[in-house]
Amino acid sequence: MASQTLRTLNDSPNSAPYIIPMNQVIPSDLIVSVSGIRGIVGEGLTPAIATSFAAAFGTWVGGGRVIVSRDSRPSGNMLRHAVIAGLLSSGCSVIDIGISPTPTCGITVRHLGAAGCIQISASHNPAPWNGLKMFGSDGAVLSAEKGAEVRGLFEAGERKIIPWNKIGDVSVPPDVLEYHAQMVCDQAGVAAIHASGFRVFIDANGGAGGPLALMLLNALGCEVIEYACIPDGHFVHEAEPIPAHLVDVGPLVERNGASIGFVLDPDADRLVLIDEKGNCVSEELTLALAVQYRLAQKPGNVVINMSTSRVVEDIAKASGSLCLRTAVGEANVVSGMRMHNAVIGGEGNGGVIDPRVGWIRDPFIGMALILHHMAESGKTLSELVAALPTYAMLKTKYTVAREKLVASFNALQQHWPDASINRLDGLRLDWKDRWVHVRASNTEPIVRVIAEAPTIEEAQKLCDEAGACLK
Repeated sequence: MASQTLRTLNDSPNSAPYIIPMNQVIPSDLIVSVSGIRGIVGEGLTPAIATSFAAAFGTWVGGGRVIVSRDSRPSGNMLRHAVIAGLLSSGCSVIDIGISPTPTCGITVRHLGAAGCIQISASHNPAPWNGLKMFGSDGAVLSAEKGAEVRGLFEAGERKIIPWNKIGDVSVPPDVLEYHAQMVCDQAGVAAIHASGFRVFIDANGGAGGPLALMLLNALGCEVIEYACIPDGHFVHEAEPIPAHLVDVGPLVERNGASIGFVLDPDADRLVLIDEKGNCVSEELTLALAVQYRLAQKPGNVVINMSTSRVVEDIAKASGSLCLRTAVGEANVVSGMRMHNAVIGGEGNGGVIDPRVGWIRDPFIGMALILHHMAESGKTLSELVAALPTYAMLKTKYTVAREKLVASFNALQQHWPDASINRLDGLRLDWKDRWVHVRASNTEPIVRVIAEAPTIEEAQKLCDEAGACLK
């Protein structure tokens, strides 16, 4: 029936575009959220699904130029063709920037005045996964409201179909990595970093960030030790850059005599640090150190999410600045930063957002800020970390049916009646020196329980007690 309708509507070479219901069938194992879709390639995520989602996005933006980029996963090239087909079919022209870091996508949207962007990436998920992530014309991840509109079009199977003679073209712009690197250098203390002569270890894990990281670090005058910087999609360790996955990488930093080690996730929007002694630093402290240096330059509001370490609050308070919290999610943090005119913000997963460069998590400005911090202070990374307020954070997860969440939250409040309650995003319970946050994940079918306390034993106790209430 749908194919007969399409033939009728497109008989005339001058026919106008139509919104066609396509009777979309969505696999049960595809994760669909307001930020995009994500799934295992060949199972939940197929070329047909990618084409349909891209067409829904193209319908939503109403045509115009759309950036398409991808991380280095081997499945990305297949999905790239599917995404381009969906966008062209809905009346968009495509600017293909190839394998690029996610923050570069956001910056390129603004630089080229595009209507939006689709980044093909599953972020920190394992290699079998991939996904599509959406950006608006401002270079930021779509807000929950706008993302829900695209999701509605996708789930309803509604998409604009244009005739053959109105299909746009596909073009390739000049090197967008150079533009991104220059944007960062314009905000960095290039002379101070250059004079310090840092020896830097960079682990891109075969992801999209290797070429830009090398370009930037060389421009900053660093001596660079490369590790898995070719964007071939072959991960040399687990994709998520957390200390537990970097036990074999840490010693390489010390062995090579590096002042600091930087580790990126596959789509290069998260940054993890390794100190000169080979110790992996909590990903929470990437943002903390960037905030500390930025506020020393310019005190002002800081915006973080509900699950980010309290150490950022302490740093802001020490500088006379205000720290505000939003719901988890990059779009929520960006919205909060705009609302409160923040000078810096981000998420505790290693995501630094500096509005001078872009409304997006950007590890490259994070690298520059932290190197400048080291250069101006004359301190090693381990010394800077040792001077920060000390907390222990534990991140756990549980499988809980969504329909049981309300009852679980009520049980948690009854268990801890003395806690301050925040229901902005799931449930966060606060005390003077500790907190626990319980929320359903946006990207995985799980419930996350994150606790922070003075000691790891106390954080573990909070997680265990919260987990018992969720059962």
